[in-house]
Amino acid sequence: MEKESGYTWKLGMFVSVGLLLFIMAIYFIGKQKNLFGSTFHISSKFKTVSGLEVGNNVRFSGINIGTVEEIRIINDSSVVVSMVIKEEVRKFIKTDARAGIGSDGLMGDKVLTISPGVKSTKIIEDNGAIASIDGIEMNDIMKSVKKSVDNVGVISEELAIFSHSMNNGNGALARLVRDDKMANSVTNTLSNLESGTKGFSENMEAAKSNFLFKGYFKKKEKEKAKKEEEIKEKKEEQQEKAAKEEKEK
Repeated sequence: MEKESGYTWKLGMFVSVGLLLFIMAIYFIGKQKNLFGSTFHISSKFKTVSGLEVGNNVRFSGINIGTVEEIRIINDSSVVVSMVIKEEVRKFIKTDARAGIGSDGLMGDKVLTISPGVKSTKIIEDNGAIASIDGIEMNDIMKSVKKSVDNVGVISEELAIFSHSMNNGNGALARLVRDDKMANSVTNTLSNLESGTKGFSENMEAAKSNFLFKGYFKKKEKEKAKKEEEIKEKKEEQQEKAAKEEKEK
C-alpha cells in the first residue's frame, strides 16, 4: 500500500511538472508570436524577400515588435509580406514608414525592419500598407568583395614589378636608390642649392642698401605701393556701388 502511494505521488509530481513546463512553453511561444495581447496587421510589397520566412521577427528601431505572418507571391516581380505587430507600437509607425529586409548578424536569420517616416504625421491603420526598400543581396556583397580582392591583387603585382625594377633596373632612380655615392651627390647638390638661394637673398638685400641701386629699388617700391593703392581704391568704389544698389532696392 505504501509503495502504491509513493508511486502515485511521484506520478502526480511528474505530471504536474510536465503540465507546468507545457504552460510555460505555450506562454513564451505565444508571447514571441504575438498570440496574446492586442495586435494589428500591415503589409509591404517587395520584388524579392531574400530568404525571409513566416515567423521571422519584425523590428522597429532595433526592437522586436512583431512577426511575419504571411508571404504571398502576387506575380513574377511582386511578393507581399504581411506582418502582425503589437498594438502598443502602432502610434510610432506613420504612413510613410518603409520596410526592408536584413539579417540578424552576418549569417543569421532574416528579419524585416521598419524604418520610421520623417514627413507624415498620420498613424498607419490596421491592414494598411507601407512602402519597401530593396535590400542588398549577398551576391552583390560577394561581387563587391571579389572586386576589392582583385584590385588588391593588381596593386600588389604592380608594387612587385616596381620593387624589382628598383633593385635590378638601370634607370636613374634605380641607380640613385642603390648607389650611395650618387645619393650623397644629390644631397650635396640640394644643400648647395639651398645655400645659393640663401646667398642670393642676402646679396639682394645688400644691393638694396647700395647707393648705386637705391634709386632703382625705391622706384620699384613706389610703383608697388601705387599699384596697391589703386587696387584698394577700386575695391572701395565697388563696395560703395554695391551698397548704393542695395539701398535703391
